[in-house]
Amino acid sequence: MSSRGLNLCTLAGNVAADPQIRSVEYKNGGQSQVANLTIYVDRIPRREENDSFTVDISVWEGSAAWRKLTHIKKGALIIASGSIDTLPYISKKDAQPKAGLKLQATDIFLDSSPKTEEPAF
Repeated sequence: MSSRGLNLCTLAGNVAADPQIRSVEYKNGGQSQVANLTIYVDRIPRREENDSFTVDISVWEGSAAWRKLTHIKKGALIIASGSIDTLPYISKKDAQPKAGLKLQATDIFLDSSPKTEEPAF
């Protein structure tokens, strides 16, 4: 079995803002909806304060992930799975080219663990 062309990524993170849904018109006259959201992903090995990066996520109408959008709100912990690609942009801070990440989600898993306070050590 060949893994050529395999592009599958799974990321867990907190949602930065409520998903934004927009309509997209195709050249053939068809129409679909897509939701966009951003998550903050922690760099687990480091565990430093504010040491995270963002990933933009698109969710297309008709996917398994689309059915879960009504449960996704700002701050929610989700696990998104799908294909990933780079997202080049120009930094507003220093006008330098940068590369971000964009995930086209095929499925999203919601964190169902109860909210508990972390123990103080």
